[in-house]
Amino acid sequence: MKQIIVTENAPAPVGPYSQAVIANGVLYLSGQIAINPTTKELVMDDIKSETRQIMTNITAVLHEAKASFENVVKVSIFMTDMAFYNEINEVYAEYFDNETAPAREAVAVASLPKGVNVEISVTAVL
Repeated sequence: MKQIIVTENAPAPVGPYSQAVIANGVLYLSGQIAINPTTKELVMDDIKSETRQIMTNITAVLHEAKASFENVVKVSIFMTDMAFYNEINEVYAEYFDNETAPAREAVAVASLPKGVNVEISVTAVL
């Protein structure tokens, strides 16, 4: 049995998928991009603000699922240019420390939805 997680504090899906799904005590959070859920506009002033909006969106979905970054066991980061890696990492480090950080991959891709520079998804154990 699965439970669909929905919150107005994160962007609504832009396609046929859920913000997150809980199955067997595991939360699978769909990839988030830097859409401000209030204005419905992309936050793309710079890569740090873009990443910070994504992490804010992830926080909202985690909260709706009664979880936090402490529950996160896996993160996937997709970026359109590896030159963004260090700045994304600086923002990412505000949410995770080296001693309790989850497993992660960070990969460069040709393009992302809506022309964004970065998309992040997480998996958490509840």
